[in-house]
Amino acid sequence: MRSTSSLLLTLLLATALTSFLHSCTKDPSNPNRYAQVAFKLTDAPCDYDHLYLDVVGLEYHTDSNGWETADPFNAGIYDLLELTNGLDTLLCQLELPEGKLSQVRLILGENNELVIGSNTYPIKVPSGQQSGLKLNLHQYLDAATSYTIWLDFDACKSVVVKGNGNYSLKPVIRAFSDSTNGKLKGYVLPDSLPSYVYAIDGSDSFMTISRADGFFMICGLDGTYDLFIEPTDTSVADSLIQNIAVDFGEIVDMDTIQLN
Repeated sequence: MRSTSSLLLTLLLATALTSFLHSCTKDPSNPNRYAQVAFKLTDAPCDYDHLYLDVVGLEYHTDSNGWETADPFNAGIYDLLELTNGLDTLLCQLELPEGKLSQVRLILGENNELVIGSNTYPIKVPSGQQSGLKLNLHQYLDAATSYTIWLDFDACKSVVVKGNGNYSLKPVIRAFSDSTNGKLKGYVLPDSLPSYVYAIDGSDSFMTISRADGFFMICGLDGTYDLFIEPTDTSVADSLIQNIAVDFGEIVDMDTIQLN
């Protein structure tokens, strides 16, 4: 028969082992638990020819580690107007600890340009935003799970016409993830003319411009929206489709919308 001290030692070892296993599988602060997070850049289009954005870095804030710099990072000059209607580009792929990812900060350089027809305009970021454009996320990351977070740059709202006829850049960006990425898509006919397509929810509106084939897609939606289509040809009537429900992770296909 085992002695009392031997039984007590066995119980203590079993308790310690159970506690250790529990901490490895349940404790969000455990540094050995990570999620895979991809950050991508996309754009709400505007009626310019090109908008070249000098993206030099990204920082992120987690509850466990505070602010850190994304490394590796695909720095470069991106033409935002090529990243519309569901297109995007990968900025970085990171392993982040399980827990809350609360904020990201997109850092821009000085080589930003706007092209309208044959004219190219250098555009500067205001000095107060050179340290980074801070975006709130509050995304909880579960271990062994993959996430995609889109940084959606609104070109129309971001480019400001100055009194002297030049332009400045006051970036307007929103961030959304897989869990808040409802999509609304379809085709506008006739496709011989582009149309402005708006998803409107109260005072919020999200816009795109239909492609040459009439296709449009608006991402990062969650709620009930009115779809307003404004053709660039003023001889063609506007179209309004009301109360379209778009839920998390859903793609609502409006099929073909014929304008008259």
